[in-house]
Amino acid sequence: ISVYDKKNLKYLCTNLFKHNYNFISTGSTGSKIRDMGFKCKDISRITKFKEMFDGRVKTLNPLIYSSLLYIRDNEFHKRQFLSLNIPQIDIVVVNLYPFERYLKNHSRKKIIEMIDIGGPSLLRAASKNFEYITPILNLKDYKELIKNLEINGGITDINFRKKMASKTFKQISDYDKTIFTWLNEN
Repeated sequence: ISVYDKKNLKYLCTNLFKHNYNFISTGSTGSKIRDMGFKCKDISRITKFKEMFDGRVKTLNPLIYSSLLYIRDNEFHKRQFLSLNIPQIDIVVVNLYPFERYLKNHSRKKIIEMIDIGGPSLLRAASKNFEYITPILNLKDYKELIKNLEINGGITDINFRKKMASKTFKQISDYDKTIFTWLNEN
């Protein structure tokens, strides 16, 4: 879980916890999750790298992407993954920096800092591997995620994962188009 907008985070964590999910997170999201009373492993404990460059680099690490991209019914992939001794990630909850919201009344420097790199990368990897992993980008999908977990005994079904992957690629495409348009105009 790595979210800019922390609204409904308690609802999400409470319900994921009910289904025996453990939490991995980044800086301020991890702090918020711990402040709400949940255990949360900082991503840097898995990667063995602290966040760098004022948080510009925190999730871009082969250990994280190994967990997101390995094909879980491929024996070779499974052996490689197990040798890494890292947690299996089944759900990726990320919402992106609010780039569009910063376009008005902010300096060019602040606008550039709102170009999210790690978030789209995590979501793209999870979406590519939707056969096994659930990507969640939009806060409005938290309730649908929890409902799907309840219906399916704590895991999501393939139709839900595919729907979320498709939705995620569309939203990232729109996000990138907004950045493209701003760069072209400026």
